[in-house]
Amino acid sequence: QVQLVESGGGLVQPGGSLRLSCAASGFTLDYYAIGWFRQAPGKEREGVSCISTYDGSTYYADSVKGRFTISRDNAKNTVYLQTNSLKYEDTAVYYCAADPGYCRSWDPADFHSWGQGTQVTVSS
Repeated sequence: QVQLVESGGGLVQPGGSLRLSCAASGFTLDYYAIGWFRQAPGKEREGVSCISTYDGSTYYADSVKGRFTISRDNAKNTVYLQTNSLKYEDTAVYYCAADPGYCRSWDPADFHSWGQGTQVTVSS
């Protein structure tokens, strides 16, 4: 059974950092697209970053480019999202999602497995 569990969210001041983790079980990160998405209250879920685990290719939304870094640890079957220089507008529930193959879309409907989410709140 495919399962994704996010952790690492919390309350942070503007300019701060958090490292989010997405631990996968029930499958190995050999040939998957692992995406990070976020959803703020009253807004649609949006793609933030994606990594193709086969070749390590990474992709970022313009809003986070240069501030967020996605990476993977195959030995731990875990994908990370390092978030730096956080802004108020980064406040959201962050989800990781998995889809076989390569990153090809920011459409949440293209990812078939989802975690439960972790809250990131940027506030002074």
